[in-house]
Amino acid sequence: MANHKSSVKRAKQEKTRRMTNKMKTAKARTAVKSLKDAIAKGDASTAKTLLTKAQSLLAKLAKSPAMKKRTASRKTSRLTKQVASLK
Repeated sequence: MANHKSSVKRAKQEKTRRMTNKMKTAKARTAVKSLKDAIAKGDASTAKTLLTKAQSLLAKLAKSPAMKKRTASRKTSRLTKQVASLK
């Protein structure tokens, strides 16, 4: 447990940051999941719109410390390839 004022503040900040990262990550995961479902069904038009949303969320995650840039880039690339193969 934190004993000093500064350590109490730090613990509070870490908790809010952790929750923010968790929410952003969950949102991105949901977007990717719905995109994968659309790809599995073979729905190209829906997949294209969902791809832009997923790319946006992954890019936002990459800006924050929640996800590394390379990881977000790799996931975006693989999803883009899958959507392109639907045509």
